[in-house]
Amino acid sequence: MTIQKFFLCLFLLCNAGYFQGTAQPLDKKDVLITLKKVNDHWQAHQKPEMWAFWDIAAYHTGNMEAYKLTKDKRYLNYSLKWAEHNVWQGARSTDPATWKYSYGEKDDYVLFGDWQICFQTYIDLYKLEPDPKRIQRAKEVMEYQMNTSNTDYWWWADGLYMVMPVMTKLYQLTDDIRYLDKLHTYFLFADSLMFDKEANLYYRDGKYIYPKHKSSNGLKDFWARGDGWVLAGLAKVLADLPPDYVHRRFFEERFVQLAQAVAKCQQPEGYWTRSLLDPNHAPGPETSGTAFFTYGILWGINQGYLAKEVYFPVVERAWHYMRYEALQPDGALGYVQPIGEKAIPGQIVDKKSTASFGVGAFLLASAELYRFLDK
Repeated sequence: MTIQKFFLCLFLLCNAGYFQGTAQPLDKKDVLITLKKVNDHWQAHQKPEMWAFWDIAAYHTGNMEAYKLTKDKRYLNYSLKWAEHNVWQGARSTDPATWKYSYGEKDDYVLFGDWQICFQTYIDLYKLEPDPKRIQRAKEVMEYQMNTSNTDYWWWADGLYMVMPVMTKLYQLTDDIRYLDKLHTYFLFADSLMFDKEANLYYRDGKYIYPKHKSSNGLKDFWARGDGWVLAGLAKVLADLPPDYVHRRFFEERFVQLAQAVAKCQQPEGYWTRSLLDPNHAPGPETSGTAFFTYGILWGINQGYLAKEVYFPVVERAWHYMRYEALQPDGALGYVQPIGEKAIPGQIVDKKSTASFGVGAFLLASAELYRFLDK
């Protein structure tokens, strides 16, 4: 072990409370009960007939993991009703000549990744019941996109979670290597634009690159949920990417680099603040970024990319924050920063702040934690 790695381990263990004796042992039954409590509360208060845009679609990626773990048909039926309500589509324009991929919420933004994340759940549902209508639109859209010469489709960090797993899932269905090669090409553009090689973190998009943009204290400003999207997206990609794929090593390297970097930013209380390197820019807990980081780190531990003795204390602290502070008595999940793209000084994020994507991230983390404890 190098001296640098030794001090990194020591920092993470101390920051996670390993030597403080404050953490209670985690119990897989409690994790499962907590997952169900949060998901049952969400589904009891939100109808499934909602649009297929990223915020709701991100919840369903977590709900499908909850179903895979619990086999609770209520969870499956909830996502089925949502998919059927949206006719197994994202943005619905039928004229490819008008399709766009800048930010847009209308039906002509078919190539914008926030309208493509729904395909992840449609593909998962197809695997359970192979009805071609479930993936027809996904294949149509992504086939068209791959046949263009553009490489800059993923220009914001969130998009890496939204679409990268769509590419690996479609590869698994089709064996068409273009899905993986285009995944690599598009990711190279995103990485060249947003990855900071000194901090090993991703800027949310080109507007936030230092020194053009700085935090309120003059520091580099990395948005927690943005990096959470990336870490979780890389975990999902690596879970589906063939072991012998020629570019797999690059994705592995970025995953480990990012996991190491975000772990060092964790606050002693277990959460991550909205601006990773400047906690005073927008202080206080934030659950969506914390949950995505917890999921990504746990996946890395479970798959052998991250050392359990170093990183599980980070997970313990994060889980205790989410379980005992973010989770409210009625099952609502609090301290989720509202829809946005940056850490905002003065923005109120409190126990009443919740959102679909935050719940989805929590379900991902809970399911992955259960798998760890079940070993």
